[in-house]
Order: sequence, then structure tokens, then C-alpha cells
Amino acid sequence: MIVWIDATAGVSGDMFLGALADIGVPIEVLQAPLDRLDLGITLRTEPVTRASLGAVKMHVDVPETRTLRHLPDIVELLQVIDEPVRGSAIGVFERLAAAEAAAHRSEIDDVHFHEVGALDSIADIVGVCAGLHHLADELGMTALHCSTVSLGSGQTRGAHGPIPVPVPAVVALLSGRCPVQAGPAPFESTTPTGAALLDQFVVEWGPMPAMTIEQVGIGAGSKDPDEVVNAMRLVSGTLAAPTSSSSRPASAEQASSDDGPDTGDLIQIDANIDDMDTRLFPAAIDAVLAVGAVDAWVTPIVMKKGRPAHTFSALTDEQHAAAVRDTIFRSTTTIGLREHVVHRHTLPRTFSTVDVDGHQIRVKSATLHGEVVNTSVEWDDVVAAAEALDRPAADILTQATRRT
Repeated sequence: MIVWIDATAGVSGDMFLGALADIGVPIEVLQAPLDRLDLGITLRTEPVTRASLGAVKMHVDVPETRTLRHLPDIVELLQVIDEPVRGSAIGVFERLAAAEAAAHRSEIDDVHFHEVGALDSIADIVGVCAGLHHLADELGMTALHCSTVSLGSGQTRGAHGPIPVPVPAVVALLSGRCPVQAGPAPFESTTPTGAALLDQFVVEWGPMPAMTIEQVGIGAGSKDPDEVVNAMRLVSGTLAAPTSSSSRPASAEQASSDDGPDTGDLIQIDANIDDMDTRLFPAAIDAVLAVGAVDAWVTPIVMKKGRPAHTFSALTDEQHAAAVRDTIFRSTTTIGLREHVVHRHTLPRTFSTVDVDGHQIRVKSATLHGEVVNTSVEWDDVVAAAEALDRPAADILTQATRRT
């Protein structure tokens, strides 16, 4: 089973909690780790409508407090929670601290968690971590996918005054991570808490994959504007069996196995470029990935008359091909493109986590006819753990690899 997040109206902690409750996670599962914290936090659900769409609004009842916490304070507070929820929650707070530190140009341990450290945000993060682990452990969720993330627009107010939307912490959390878009709401649609939860758990970004839908959960935001459905959806189901548009017959081995390589046709778009500052290529790659390309890369070549150059390549499905073409023209100096159909074979993948000194490291495994043939440790998680533990990334990578 996979779960796809519809984030086209944004993501926040309370919306995430409401969607988890609506998709079938018992509220007792969400409440249990909060009770361990002994902070007087209580969750309660309310059926509501957002633009006539039925949804669940999660209310977080907390005692009044003005306690400001730093990251070490929160890490210590969370020690009473059992793994793996504890490790995931700490990971979310570490991502938030790093983003806030980048926004304010300060050290991670010096960050004051104003809103983030407040009890309602602790409830959001711990509760969502508990709910997602329940989906994985009890219902067999193997991966969390997410759509393009809508950020909102305008301004909001922080502890020190007005802040533009998207707020700097959200920009830092999602930069280079996923496709985003402004609007559609004239307010902050995606909060730092929501962005950090996506950064922690999502493994695939893009439109809803071909799947058989089993359940849908809708979590409501606090506002109910006329111009947008202020809610996020969780859609669970089973990935559809892969199909191929190629006329070539499958081999006997592939035809007799349900877990062999997935096959399908994609479009490869290429441009030979000899007049572009090479420092611009990384931004061009990010741009085509943001509009739906499956992959993008740059290859050094030698053109006629011995001129050094590069081939900029992007791999995309037919649905996103037009957007990828336009983006290549806008992001590079090329005035012409070539494209051809390629037949791709990909191995089925599963996702799991390993614990390295309290930090959750995601691991991707590829299987061929039921046998694991490759495992890969998520590098972003390795770097985050290394920074938090003040240890070399190579050490974290070695330990994570040994635990796979």
C-alpha cells in the first residue's frame, strides 16, 4: 500500500492530523505518545465542511504556557516516547531547527522554537509521526508520495512581525526537495511544521500515480475561505500493475513473474549546448524536475570543430513533456531540442528506516523476482544525522548500511 498526499491546498500539522484520523487511524494512536509527554495535551476531532466538502478538523487542547524551548530541550522532552515515533519526531524538529537557523543566520542550538516549540506544534509533530508509523506498521504502507505543494501567498505574522509567504523556514525546508507553487489561497497554506513533516517522510513527488484507491482521508484547516478548499487529502491504495506501450513482447521470465522489472515508455529530450555558463546547469536541472521530469542530467561532449560542449537531457512522461520542453528553453541557451522514445525498466522498490543513535535513516531496497538486489541509504538523512550528532557523514553512512 502507498499513500499519496494531495497538497494542492497546502499542508499544516493540524490538517495532517485530521486527514490521518479521517483515513482511519484511531485517535488513541495519535494521543498515546502525547500522554507519555505528560504536558496536558488532548486531541479531539470535529466533523466539518470546507467548501461543502466533508472533512475532519483536529483540535489540539493545551494548557497556557509561555515556555520557549531550544532543540536540545525538545530532544530531551521526547525521550519518554517509544521508537520509532521518537526518532521520527526528533528528525522533524532537527529539520525545523536547521531551517529556522538558516532563515535567521544563527546556530541550530540557538534557535528559539516560538510557534514550533509551542505545545500545539509538539502535538502536531508527535501525533503525525505516530499516525504515519501506524499506517506503515499496521496497514502495510510502504511509501508516502506527495503532489506539488501549494504555499499560499501574501503575508503572515510571526513572533517578530510580518513575514512574506512562503515564510523563510518553508523555503529552506523545501528548496531542492520538491515542486512547489504559489497560491491558491491568499494566506499561508503550508506551514513550517507541515513542510518539515513532508521533508521527513515523503519519498516520491508528483501527480497521483496509477493506483487502485482504497481509502481517502481529508483534514481541514482552520479557515474556510470561498476561493479554495482549505484541506489536505490522504489517498491510500495499491499501485496499478505496470503496462508498456511498446510492441516488443515480454520475455518468458518477465511474463511469468509478478515482481520483475516494471517497464514503460518515456520521452528523452536532449539539447547540445556550447554557449552557456556551466554554473547555470544545476538550476536548469532543478527547474525541469520541478515541472515533472522523471530525471535530468548533463553530459560533457565535443562538438564540430573540436568545441567543448554539454548535452542537457531530461526524461519525462508524455503528460509533462510540453512543460519540460518549455522549461528547457527558458532555463538554458538552447534554441532547439531533439527527442525520442526510450523503453525503461525499473525494479520494484520498498522503503524502510534504520535507527542510528536515535536518528531515523531511510533506506530504499530494490527487488528482482522477490530477491533484494540493491539497497541505498537516503543521503539527506545521513547528512542531517551527521550534523545533529557532530560526526562524520561517512561514519553515519557506514552504521546505517550495516543495519540494512
